[in-house]
Amino acid sequence: MRRFTERLDMTPIGPEHAEQLWLLHQDPEVAHWADPLSPDEARAVAARMSEGWRVEGVHKWIAHDRATGELVGRGGLSWTEVAGAPVLEVGWVVRRALWGCGYATEIGAESLRFAADALGAARVVAFTEVHNTRSRAVMERLGMVYTREIRRPGLIAGKEGVHDDAPFALYAADLRPGAG
Repeated sequence: MRRFTERLDMTPIGPEHAEQLWLLHQDPEVAHWADPLSPDEARAVAARMSEGWRVEGVHKWIAHDRATGELVGRGGLSWTEVAGAPVLEVGWVVRRALWGCGYATEIGAESLRFAADALGAARVVAFTEVHNTRSRAVMERLGMVYTREIRRPGLIAGKEGVHDDAPFALYAADLRPGAG
């Protein structure tokens, strides 16, 4: 389900996008939050996302600038679990050179429209490590509301490596008509 915004061409990620995912995750600032990927890992991630589109009708898009064709990032929706319950999560990754240009917000907003219009979703969540203020600001620009702290594997400010019990800020968007 390809989507277009004012500036972006967003194509469902498939195996043909593995090299672009690999390139995106080679950016040190991206890799800090979204993990670096080897070429083999990028192929596996692209295949998993493609399968999500095929089986669940939803997953991430690869995003390109409509005017230039330049790779901007990736983002969209996927199913995950929070507190043992399945939830639809919105997320994004944008190349560091393009941070501050509104692309993450644009990807997130289109993802929420897709969730409401195409999927009929009533609620979507987003979460990030509590110290990831840039992603939290995007969530707030999208109208998402902080609901609580959750724990999952991730980064802890001032500590090296991934920790099993890192604090994450959980946000939610109520997509029901008239909500918000």
